[in-house]
Amino acid sequence: MKTIVHKAETRGYANHGWLTSYHSFSFANYQNPERMNFGALRVLNDDIVQPKMGFGTHPHQNMEIISIPLKGALSHKDSMGNVRAIEVGEVQVMSAGTGLTHSEFNASSTDETNFLQLWIIPKESNVAPNYEQRQFTVEENKLQTLVAPTGKLDGLALPINQEAYIYRARLDESSRVDLKVKSIQNGFYIFVVEGEVSVANDKLGSRDAIGVFDTENIEIKATKNSELIIVEVPMH
Repeated sequence: MKTIVHKAETRGYANHGWLTSYHSFSFANYQNPERMNFGALRVLNDDIVQPKMGFGTHPHQNMEIISIPLKGALSHKDSMGNVRAIEVGEVQVMSAGTGLTHSEFNASSTDETNFLQLWIIPKESNVAPNYEQRQFTVEENKLQTLVAPTGKLDGLALPINQEAYIYRARLDESSRVDLKVKSIQNGFYIFVVEGEVSVANDKLGSRDAIGVFDTENIEIKATKNSELIIVEVPMH
């Protein structure tokens, strides 16, 4: 088993006034050659958008983009004709493929929006763009699959163009969850949204993360009530 720990305070940071963002991996002006990616996981940004502010229309190509609201809501609009609001409990996926444009805006006049933005390198280039979002009911003390490969969907999971999975786990204090890779080529990137857990003899607090690979099984133990986002991706 190999591990790499990313403590919350070691993340990249940007303050644009309307947006504050913490970068787990190199992004924009934060460039760290030792933190370019974890396998196919290229970006994990912890973004806080101020009221009545947002990301103007901009393009993407050949990237799988996943947004997970943690607080507040985002108003979404894209070149495929989707005009939606994304709220806490929902997950949004976009396969950019051959190309799309989109905007994301915090329509509230009073409340900040906090969401996780993940980019996963696709399995195939130049596929047809795709957009989906779905509400997920919280399931306590079990692994909940939010995103899965197209053609290998698990329950309500949303599809992406990669052999990758995104899970959510909400754990009560002293509970545990066991992870088993779908493929020995895969690793897990475990991001603690809130709480405190123990993974592979490392104690992790809110916004800490650990990458674990070259192993088939991992046990996560919660030492406080915790919420986790877990990304399983090919390492090569």
